[in-house]
Amino acid sequence: GLKWKFNPQTVTTLIILYGAAVVLLCSWFIHLDPSNFAPAGPKVHVLLLSSWRSGSSFLGQVFSQHPSVFYLSEPAWHVWTKKPTSGAQAHRIAVRNLLRHLYQCDFSVMGSYLSKKRSVSSVFMWTQSRALCSPPACPLTATNEIQCRQICHAQDLKKVEETCRAYSHLVIKEVRLFELESLYPLLQDPNLDLRIVHLVRDPRAVIRSREESAKKLRRDNAIILEHRNVPAAEKNYEVMQEICRSHVRINKRAILKPPPFLKGRYKMIRYEDVARNPLKEMNDIYKFVGLKITRQMEEWIYKVTHGKGKGSQKEAFQITPRNATEVSQAWRTLLQHSKVKRIQDLCKGAMSLLGYRTVDSEKEQKRLDVDLLVPLEFRWRSTKKK
Repeated sequence: GLKWKFNPQTVTTLIILYGAAVVLLCSWFIHLDPSNFAPAGPKVHVLLLSSWRSGSSFLGQVFSQHPSVFYLSEPAWHVWTKKPTSGAQAHRIAVRNLLRHLYQCDFSVMGSYLSKKRSVSSVFMWTQSRALCSPPACPLTATNEIQCRQICHAQDLKKVEETCRAYSHLVIKEVRLFELESLYPLLQDPNLDLRIVHLVRDPRAVIRSREESAKKLRRDNAIILEHRNVPAAEKNYEVMQEICRSHVRINKRAILKPPPFLKGRYKMIRYEDVARNPLKEMNDIYKFVGLKITRQMEEWIYKVTHGKGKGSQKEAFQITPRNATEVSQAWRTLLQHSKVKRIQDLCKGAMSLLGYRTVDSEKEQKRLDVDLLVPLEFRWRSTKKK
């Protein structure tokens, strides 16, 4: 028969090649299956806390598009719609309990809110989550929301939990919270590392945007107003006043005399600052929650905020590209001055605390060269002096 001649060099080369193949194969599997990264579940838990029509969908997407993030949008919607006749106050504990379970990737809690259908498609706004529209939560990677709805809708919640545990960061966007106190048990929970990103927007811009979405906000408005009997024309103003008060409540609690477990866990962001300087602001936010910005993310943020073209098919879930600075200033030309005066009056405290200058006349309102944003460093200094 054939005689094999032992050649150490050949054997060494084969071992090296075999080793390289194993490494490549493993890295390929790791690439395909993110559950290899962190089987223990998310290490950082982020609450993106905002209000309706304040730019939170955009900021939510900036988190959702990051490869290390598992993102959920407004899960408290399930709590509010389950008992629409209760008021916001009565829902607080249920909302907190829901968040606690979800932050630990425990979706069994959804059982009490969902009908018989226990699939991902019954979770509110699930297609906003890139993680739920790509493997392992979905057989394929969807490139937009419509495609995601078609190919990823059938997965059960166990698969969602498994996917959730594969990520290092779990970000939940929520608009149905009006104070921080009910979240104290979460901030003190040793199993959670909760960071709060509080997104605010000029109330004058918010009211203009709310007027455009009046019908969609009707049920939430009633809950915010604790089902009080308020004349139709006044509803929007009363809701705005409550929202402004909640921003003050949250910001003062976190900045002026925070309990020790809240220190260093809160960051306030103004939508207008993000619109003016998206990359700088996003870098700061990512740093705060321990995420690294990728080149792809930088390009996506730039494209979406500068409104240059439609973006390519590959970019999942476009929030329509538009000029962010123009959007943030639109109220100045479109909102009646009488309404501006009314909002300035109702939200005086919030505007001064959050750094929004008031306008004294229609002329001043329409002069776009007059800057109405107070730089934050001046605002902090004045807050601390009091």
